Amino acid sequence: MSDVNTTRASAPQWRDLRETVQRNCDIADARYAGNDTLCTYLLKMREFYRWERGLPYSMALDRREVGDWVVAREQHWEGLEAQDLDALTLGERRFDPFDHEAVNQHLSPHGLVYGAGYGRGARPLFFLGSLIKLEDYEGYRIYVVGQEMARDLSSPPAMSRGERIFVRRESIRRMVFEMIEAWQMRGAPAVDSLGRALRAYGHDPGNDESLERMVDAEVESAVWHEVGEVLAGRLLGPEWQERMMTVAGSRAERVMRAVRDHLADCLATLPALLDDAPEGALHFYFANLGGMRALLFPQLREAYEGWVKGGTLEELKRLIAPAREHWLTVAERLLREPPETWPVSDEALPSLCPDFSGRRLG
Repeated sequence: MSDVNTTRASAPQWRDLRETVQRNCDIADARYAGNDTLCTYLLKMREFYRWERGLPYSMALDRREVGDWVVAREQHWEGLEAQDLDALTLGERRFDPFDHEAVNQHLSPHGLVYGAGYGRGARPLFFLGSLIKLEDYEGYRIYVVGQEMARDLSSPPAMSRGERIFVRRESIRRMVFEMIEAWQMRGAPAVDSLGRALRAYGHDPGNDESLERMVDAEVESAVWHEVGEVLAGRLLGPEWQERMMTVAGSRAERVMRAVRDHLADCLATLPALLDDAPEGALHFYFANLGGMRALLFPQLREAYEGWVKGGTLEELKRLIAPAREHWLTVAERLLREPPETWPVSDEALPSLCPDFSGRRLG
């Protein structure tokens, strides 16, 4: 990737834009933050408080101060839930808040980047940040985002819209830190995937450099996954997103996202990780392989465990091509059949899993 001038434009010049983007983030949070479980919500609020105050991860938080902030934030949201999203104003022009393409044409020369899209449950997502790196490759454009000036509570590490990919370094750093923190609370088991990743990276809990090495590698992994998302989008067409919106917030949406994630990973992420990525990046991938994704593709975990027990990577590599064909077939089935007929119950889910019995892999 080529470096881009990341000097942020002067705050007064962009203050109105930052405030408008943050207001739209707050409106989205007012409408959707309550959809998280209580535990997830409180964890997100704690880290949102840390971001807003500019506090380092190593700094302990005062529970009472955080609690007071949460109450004030919820009161602020109460007055926003019914409000409409605001248009963005740049000079004499006004832009729809989802028109990231046009907005970024104005912002990129100034070392800034704007993101807008939809997350789980059709939740609107927005952010404004500094542009660290930019790459145009085979028809798609990759933005790597640094310090963020405006963001919402959800703040996913990466997303793609059409042929545009956004990877958010702050969010990836936060994800890595939280995973390590939870791992330490579990007693730091060295034999699980995250323990192997930390050992491979030479992680030192008191050394920021080792954390940054992990973050750099995970930025690259996130880029490869989003490249896979773009390639999957080309195969599936706009009908996929339209179908996703019809099942937003349901178990069927979770199945759709897991199927597309596996397709994207077989198209780009796993081939890249199995080619020349650091060993720690592969371990970290499996540390994140959980939930619906793990349920739908048990063979992937089995092949990984075979490797860490002394096998070779060939078993994993041989899965990629047939799995790619399988997930594309499943995705096309989900587009073809009405959602009410999909096998999304616990009992029916195995029918979506790959069956390589009697098939030559690779």
